[in-house]
Amino acid sequence: MASRRDFLKTAGSVASSAFLLTHAEKILAQSARREISIDGRRATTIDIHAHCVFPEVSEILSGTNFSDVGFAPWQALGPERIDSMNQRGIDYQALSINRYWWYGADRALANDIVRMHDEGMAEWVAEHPDRFVALTSPSLQFPELAAEQLEYAMNELGHRGASVAGHCNNESLSEPKYDPFWAKAEELGAPVFMHPNNAQNLIREGGFDGRGELGNVIGNPLETSVFLTRLMFDGTLDKFPGLKVVGAHGGGYLPSYLGRTEVACEVRNNANCLSMKQPSDYLKDQILVDTMVFSDEALRHLVAEMGTEQIVYGTDIPFNWPDTLDLVLDADFLSSDEKIAIIGGNLAALLRIDI
Repeated sequence: MASRRDFLKTAGSVASSAFLLTHAEKILAQSARREISIDGRRATTIDIHAHCVFPEVSEILSGTNFSDVGFAPWQALGPERIDSMNQRGIDYQALSINRYWWYGADRALANDIVRMHDEGMAEWVAEHPDRFVALTSPSLQFPELAAEQLEYAMNELGHRGASVAGHCNNESLSEPKYDPFWAKAEELGAPVFMHPNNAQNLIREGGFDGRGELGNVIGNPLETSVFLTRLMFDGTLDKFPGLKVVGAHGGGYLPSYLGRTEVACEVRNNANCLSMKQPSDYLKDQILVDTMVFSDEALRHLVAEMGTEQIVYGTDIPFNWPDTLDLVLDADFLSSDEKIAIIGGNLAALLRIDI
């Protein structure tokens, strides 16, 4: 009869084998990677619009006004993220943290939060250098500090740019007080990805209540539109001509309603625009947008207004929006070279990813 020791030894061996099998299965699952080829050429896909959170930040929030900030576990980084990328054919993601709740923190706490975020992303990128890069989300309520955070993230941690909201505590980022941040971004060649948060700076409280989640569906593109337009009309893009700004969600409504924006400074006596060029000029140079427009005609219109050089692939992972990779691949109005540029080539140049 087998002794208890023999039983435990056998059970331990079985458990160990089961663990190894499970681990091997995970590795095998992650290796089942969709690879994109266009006309026989391997095409690298890079996603600019990839969310993440670090729940461990809650450790430094106890006793602060932010102690009840929620960290959805499904947004944290783990094996599931890589599995999702493999299944969808995504080679790289540019990670960013986009709720920007720390814009209301004091200087010391805000700096600690951003440092934890940046070092957490840097650690993840170091573990997966062939799949991820990172964008810092600095404390814009302190523009000089934000510039320092950007410099640290890029020079010390290897981040590739920044992520910002469409406003800072209801104030436009085109205000001169934010120039130190924009100047540092231009100096470092740091692209800036802008992600909105339901246009809370624009709509009265409760204005989006009701069916349809209008804060997301209408508010997000509205916030992006206002953000980009103010950078143009308030002269920020002229002040920093080397800036590259990427607007989420296809740039909001700006590209789809460009004609009205184009003539506003000419026909409206009170427009008082400081911009030195036409809006269409900025959309063909300093402003880029992601592909999250979800229809063939919307993508066709982006291409017509901006050109393929200004359009980059975005997914909004881990949120469950339709993927736009096949939207680009199936577009009969795009050449093979244009498809390769949109799904990865443009971002490879912008984020300095060697493909």
